[in-house]
Amino acid sequence: MGAKRNTILGILTIAAFIGCGLMANAQERDSFIDYDGFLAVSGEVQAYRAGRLVSLVDFNEMKDDPDTIILDSRSPGAFAQGHIDGAINVNFSDFTDDKLAAVIPSRTTRILIYCNNNFEDNVAPIMLKSAPLALNVPTFINLYGYGYTNIYELKGMHSIQDPEINWVSDLDLSEH
Repeated sequence: MGAKRNTILGILTIAAFIGCGLMANAQERDSFIDYDGFLAVSGEVQAYRAGRLVSLVDFNEMKDDPDTIILDSRSPGAFAQGHIDGAINVNFSDFTDDKLAAVIPSRTTRILIYCNNNFEDNVAPIMLKSAPLALNVPTFINLYGYGYTNIYELKGMHSIQDPEINWVSDLDLSEH
């Protein structure tokens, strides 16, 4: 009976190791989603971001610097319908190290951001979002999380009709 018992214990031990391995693999697959890490980065960004909100006057002065980019993270369709002149578009859902590096010269490049909720017009392509879900917030957090340290965000509500906004469209609106 000793050999049989040892065989059973051996099989159970192997099964336990296999089970632990499967559980470890399952945990590894989920490791690319780190909600606690996101909250940690968000908490770290909170005070930093508060000091990086800039007026339209300062935004416009900064954007004239050739070492500054304006990043619009809305959808390509919304961007084509209208954006601040000089902005480049990288859709927020496309943020990766490689895609950001392709358009942002270095992690210290000054980046200006804005979103729908900076505009009071509430017309396409800048329909207002729920305030806690405004695109500026996750854009800022993600840029910071990817290592970009020189981010500024347009503060306040403005109209795309304001000539100081320099709103342009990639679409030929004369056809409509």
